[in-house]
Amino acid sequence: MKSLLKIALVLVWSAFVFPGYAADLPDIVRQALKKANIPETAVGIYVREVGSERPLISVNADTPMNPASVMKVVTTYAGLEMLGPAYTWRTEIYANGPVKNGRLQGDLILKGYGDPSLNLQNFWLLLRQVRQTGLRDISGDLVLDYSYYNFPAEDPGAFDGKRYKTYNVAPEALLVNYHTSTLRLFPESQYDKVRVTVDPESRLLNIRNHLKLTRKKCGADSVRMNIRDDSVSNHVTVVFEGDYSVHCGQAIYYLSLHESSAYIHQLFSELWRQLGGTFNGGVRRGAVPVTLNPIDVYRSPPLAEVIRGINKFSNNVAAKQLFLSLGETESNNNKFISPDLARSGIRQWLFSKNMDFPELVLENGSGLSRRERISVRHLNDLLNAAYFSPTMPEFMASLAVVGVDGTARKRLKKSAVAQKAHIKTGTLKDVSAIAGYVLSHKKRRYVLAFIVNHPKSAGAAKAMDALLEWLYVKA
Repeated sequence: MKSLLKIALVLVWSAFVFPGYAADLPDIVRQALKKANIPETAVGIYVREVGSERPLISVNADTPMNPASVMKVVTTYAGLEMLGPAYTWRTEIYANGPVKNGRLQGDLILKGYGDPSLNLQNFWLLLRQVRQTGLRDISGDLVLDYSYYNFPAEDPGAFDGKRYKTYNVAPEALLVNYHTSTLRLFPESQYDKVRVTVDPESRLLNIRNHLKLTRKKCGADSVRMNIRDDSVSNHVTVVFEGDYSVHCGQAIYYLSLHESSAYIHQLFSELWRQLGGTFNGGVRRGAVPVTLNPIDVYRSPPLAEVIRGINKFSNNVAAKQLFLSLGETESNNNKFISPDLARSGIRQWLFSKNMDFPELVLENGSGLSRRERISVRHLNDLLNAAYFSPTMPEFMASLAVVGVDGTARKRLKKSAVAQKAHIKTGTLKDVSAIAGYVLSHKKRRYVLAFIVNHPKSAGAAKAMDALLEWLYVKA
């Protein structure tokens, strides 16, 4: 009786001294949250040893929360199981006309199926593969078939008003290099100027460089960028103004400045010429005639490789493309896919694994959303299931290693938990989250989910890092 009274007194004292925080929360985590002025009502934490039924820590376990980019673990794990780690996306190439002596008398058609990895290098490989069929000269136009995605075009600025940011690129069935232009600033003290380069070079892009090179401390200067686009001609002008310090070194801007078909046309024309071919035609959107067979099919790298970029570096656009591909299991003979089919496919997959997540809200599967929701308990359930999945090695290898790579490369580099935790991070305005696995010094592996939805969420990083360290040392 006395022992029970002591326990009750301790619990009452804990609630009085640390109001609003769970009694099973490690003190170091509790103090970090308190210092950041983050209340328990804004925190969801669920931790357990893999395979265990009972949690080690449970705070607001069943509250639906916005997980930001941590939602990508749902999309990537579902992708590995629903499509398989060896799954590849195809891009079909058609010749709409006779080909004689390497010359196509007609149009070249490219049909996309949502490949998220058609960057500059892979698009070059695709065209090189087409050249190896013997095709050299194209007399007609370039026709782009986007019909595999069956939903209205998205406004790339709808999420945060930053329509030129690459992370806001909308999904497309034929998406080449996220129609991204890479702008680099190089301070050249010997010439007292700042040099600006563009990759890939484009006749549709005009750079006006009015930057002044200074020798102030880096960070004291201000670079202003003004973007002017002409939707009729597809020409874009980027004006740089302000001061740039020589001490800042190279700066890089990734911008999506051009409409998709204009971007592909410009890039295709240049790369085809570099590969020894000739092409002077225009570009238009269209559909592949039903009577045609492809002259070639390009295959993407396997899904197991693609998800490393999605999870380690939190690639939003690739995550959206993968999310849509999950609709293939629900589509009608793969004629087209849509977000609704993707959501239905994931629900069916969860049902097949006896996982019922009634609070789960999926918008695009990337976490770049204000609508998406999941509880930390169910996020933990998903990660626990992934650990015992046949695709566990591919899934875990896709997560960022704390102190080593990806979005976690700068976290806890000098801590004992460095290299011992695989996590997915997530950050939005008013949202901070981590989820993944920690291997303790006792060689026990723990699965955790930690989400904060609060205006002061940016201050939660120390509490999250404290939990990772506590699990390694104490658990």
